[in-house]
Parts: sequence; C-alpha cells; structure tokens
Amino acid sequence: MAIYTCGHTTPDSDSICSAISLAYLLNKIGREATPARQGEVNPETQFILDRFGFTAPELKTSFAGEEIFITDYSDRGQAPKDIDEATIVGIVDHHKLGDLTTSAPLECWIRPVGCTNTIVKEMYDYHKVEIPKEIAGIMMCAILSDTVIFKSPTCTDLDIKVVRELAQIAGIEDFGALGMEMFKVKSAVEGVPVRELILRDYKPFDMHGSKVGIGQLEVVDLTIFDAVKDELQADLDKLREEEGLHTAALLLTDIMKEGSEVLVSSSDASIFEKAFDKKLENGKVWIDGCLSRKKQIIPFLEPAFA
Repeated sequence: MAIYTCGHTTPDSDSICSAISLAYLLNKIGREATPARQGEVNPETQFILDRFGFTAPELKTSFAGEEIFITDYSDRGQAPKDIDEATIVGIVDHHKLGDLTTSAPLECWIRPVGCTNTIVKEMYDYHKVEIPKEIAGIMMCAILSDTVIFKSPTCTDLDIKVVRELAQIAGIEDFGALGMEMFKVKSAVEGVPVRELILRDYKPFDMHGSKVGIGQLEVVDLTIFDAVKDELQADLDKLREEEGLHTAALLLTDIMKEGSEVLVSSSDASIFEKAFDKKLENGKVWIDGCLSRKKQIIPFLEPAFA
C-alpha cells in the first residue's frame, strides 16, 4: 500500500512542494509514496509548479484506511476529518508540536527552521539521495516563500544555506529575483473573491478551547487592498459566524515595508488587544515588523486565551 504524503487543509507552497519532494525521496529509499493535497493550489504555488514542470498532486480529502506521512503541520484542525481512521507513519514539520496523536511509533522530523522543505533537504542528505534539478527548484521556491526571501524572523542560517545549495542544483543564478517574481504573483488579487483571499493561506487553531482562524496574504504593496479592505473585514465577520469561531483574523503583510495590518473579527476583541498590547481601530491594527504568523502572532495570541 502506497504512503500518501500530504500537507494541511489549505495548502501553501511549502505544503504542496514538501508533499512532492518527500514522496520522491520515499520512493527512492524503497517506500512507495504518492503526493496528495487537501485543497486547491494557490496562484503562487501554481507559478512554482509551472516553472519547474510539475502538475499539482492528487486532490484527496479522505484518508480512512490509508497510510499518511504528514507534511507542514501537526495540528488536528489542519488534518483530514477522518485522520483517526488513517495510519500516520511520519511527520515532517517546522511549526509548534500540535495535538495529533498515534497508537504506534512514527517517524518525526520536526525542526525550528523557516520551512518544511529545509527539513526535507536534511532527509535527502541523511539518506544520501541525490535531488533532481526540478525537485530542487520547487524546494528552493518553497523556502523562499515561507521565509519571505529571508526577511521573516523564522528564517535561519540553515534555510539560507539550503536555498543556496538547492539553487546550485536547480541551475538558478539569481534566486532572489525568482523570489520576487513569486511574490508579484501573490500580489495579484484584483478580481479575486474576498472569501478566496481570506482562505488562500488560512489555518484554524484551538486556543485553550476557543476556535480561532488566522489567514495571511503577503504582497509587495499593501495599497492593493485599499479598495477591498472593508469587504474583507465584513467577510471575516461572516466567516466567524459560519464557523463558530471566537476570533477570525487576516494578516495583510507588506514584505517591502516589513509589517502587517491585521484585520480582526472577534466575540471579545480585548483578548487580541491584550495579547499585543495594541488597540484595534475599526477592527484593524498595524504591527510593525510582523511578517510571521507562526512566530509573531500564534505565540502571543494563544497564551491570551488561557
């Protein structure tokens, strides 16, 4: 039986590319594997796949009776709904340890680095498997995306080292220019429905019994949201009601100004305000230097719910 390699429910570039790169590695070491995805491919990820000649992994939302090697998460809220009926054989991730549990031992590669594909590169090195040029290309792009071309506080020296090694394998001379191309694709939001924007890079969390959803949009110029910001705020309110959330938030991240405007819809906004020691104005607040949901939002917001 083939192992499915698959990321979280709303896949980003790291989630998709790590499923592909991990599946290739597992096949090379004699473990039959197939990459999969739980959701639609976003524009940036499609750009990366097209650039290096890949098609999107199989769309699969049910894993009952299957073996699955999880990539880029370990939270139950980001897993398939029938995850308890599947066999988790491994986890490779760069986030906090989540609440998934297993009844049997499993392989875990969890490191505090900027991207799952950085860890997958270490797995290739450990197993002494050569990385094909195209695989190296998508892994490199995923790291550039997750680390915001090395600007994110989540970026480590290892991420930078791995990008340089992968760029050499992929034959990419100017990986910074390619990274900017990716973020320009990310910034093309005109005409996209507001719900699609909110869910493009959205993750659900259980914070001490309260359901919280946080999305993030990274662009090169925040003014592109001026015409739709009120619509985004109104749809956050709808999403919170529909999903029974305590709080729904959307980070509008400007990678050039290196900060985020956060739109917040909450049944008790004082919790968010306490977490960041900032007052919301019409449900919005600018957080200077905030580029990472993982490192600059979750570690402050979650304790505020305790």
